[in-house]
Amino acid sequence: MKLYCLSNDAAKPCFVLSFKELLIMLDCGLSAHSVLNFLPLPPVPSTRLASLPNYTPPHLNDPLLEGELKECCGRVFVDSIPEFCPPLDKVVDFSQLDVILISNYTCMMALPFITEDTGFKGQVYATEPTLQIGRFYLEELAEWVSGGAGGAGGAGAARRWKELLHVLPAPLALAARPRSWRRLFSAAALSRALARVRVVGYDERVDVYGALDATAVSSGFCLGSANWVLRSAHEKVAYVSGSSTLTTHPRPINQAALRGADVLILAALTQTPAHNPDHMLGDLCVHATVTLRAGGSVLCPVYPSGVLYDLLECLSAHLDTAGLAGVPLYVVSPVADSSLAYSNILAEWVSVGKQARVYLPEEPFPHAALVRAGRLKHARSLHDDAFSADFRQPCVVFCGHPSLRFGAAVHLVELWASNPAHAIIFTEPDFPYLDALAPFQPLAMKAFHCPIDTSLNYSQANKLVRELRPRELALPEQYAAAPGGAAPRPHIAADVPTVLLRRGAARSLGARRTMARATLSGALAARVSPRDVRAGLRAAPLQAALRVRDRRVSLDVAPPAAPGTRARRPRAWTARRPTWTR
Repeated sequence: MKLYCLSNDAAKPCFVLSFKELLIMLDCGLSAHSVLNFLPLPPVPSTRLASLPNYTPPHLNDPLLEGELKECCGRVFVDSIPEFCPPLDKVVDFSQLDVILISNYTCMMALPFITEDTGFKGQVYATEPTLQIGRFYLEELAEWVSGGAGGAGGAGAARRWKELLHVLPAPLALAARPRSWRRLFSAAALSRALARVRVVGYDERVDVYGALDATAVSSGFCLGSANWVLRSAHEKVAYVSGSSTLTTHPRPINQAALRGADVLILAALTQTPAHNPDHMLGDLCVHATVTLRAGGSVLCPVYPSGVLYDLLECLSAHLDTAGLAGVPLYVVSPVADSSLAYSNILAEWVSVGKQARVYLPEEPFPHAALVRAGRLKHARSLHDDAFSADFRQPCVVFCGHPSLRFGAAVHLVELWASNPAHAIIFTEPDFPYLDALAPFQPLAMKAFHCPIDTSLNYSQANKLVRELRPRELALPEQYAAAPGGAAPRPHIAADVPTVLLRRGAARSLGARRTMARATLSGALAARVSPRDVRAGLRAAPLQAALRVRDRRVSLDVAPPAAPGTRARRPRAWTARRPTWTR
């Protein structure tokens, strides 16, 4: 059994497990940190971004580099359509993958890079909310990137800078493998990739080519999020990714199904171990209230699902108690309508408390009531006629993208940057907020960092590993203790053999197959004459033909020996426990 790591971002994992002659991909996360090296793509041309001075490295005269780099407040950016870092494609041939198992919608963003134009012929499995909300994420991302006007009225392809990293200033000079970065996939490729996904339910056993069963069990992180349990006749592998033990809107984590695994693969722990989600949510409400009372508006760059539902619920209730019930809330996204509506028809995937509201009958989430009351309004873009007519300040706007490199958030930051009465509050943990704001400096509006990450923290993960008692643990090297001489950091400390994973490396796991389950054909079973060996144990000698087809092992009547050949002496197989007789 081998495990390959294809991602350098532990929060956006991508592994390939070689198990039972199968290649099983576990998640296909897309690292978007690379977009922070690019200038924003505003929905409309930006005079400020277009007027930024070009940057040329000292003592270098390269006409091919002309216009590719811009400088803003001492930092250099690439003036081009942003590029992303997909999973590594040089270690495993994607055309040989047998199956892809997706744990949640934040870990499927690279699916089109894996399945399209690679010769992929396997199966893809995910829960229904993962597929639908993942579709919202991908469609929004594709529309934001394709609809951006670019800093200079239409950014082109910049490539020369990747060959000159050694003469560029940090942090651009420290960019990780920029030659492997790729433009976002087309809408057609996205549609084809999503059409491959097969929907599964919690605790539903999926037969994987007869070699093993794959079961999705609730992980408690977000709507439809799942941990995967792989079982063969004698082995068990548990994949824990994006899990949470907190009580929020999704169904709670199912720990019982994960216990006693031969191998436990752990990924996607919290990105903000020093920040408590409850405290951050309280801080957000306080910062928003203070800003609104002072006459300013609040911008929250968010994804179109997930924590957004909790923000709408908690912030609206807090504004009610603060006497600010008249402040409008806006959600701006190409998929805002679909996301808000879809979340309220997922009763079987939410917590028990929210399920109980369905039988009252009420919606699981309160944002439907906010829409009916006129407090919450949603629009596809800032330029929708209905939205422009209803827009009033002070207000709270939720829109994408959290990186501030594309989407409606770019335009609003440009509009409000010079007004200190306004505020921007970062809640998504995927991007360092100072790096996100770098192209908009100097900035007069207030900026607050309130990251809300409900994934397992290191204390919770250590407790979970102790309770699950795996025989072996595999995790990204970022989760291990800091090397000698480095500053200490939170880490996983397990009392079981631990395998550390690094991008591009393959690691052998300790699980070794010593037995395989086989079936006897009816004809062979009729010839068997078991004899008593001792009390409770019967055995019989067998002479059989061993057949392996579609990864299933069977024993059949041996063909007659060819004339003139010496028949082999039958080998006596002793059963370790009486599993054959009924």
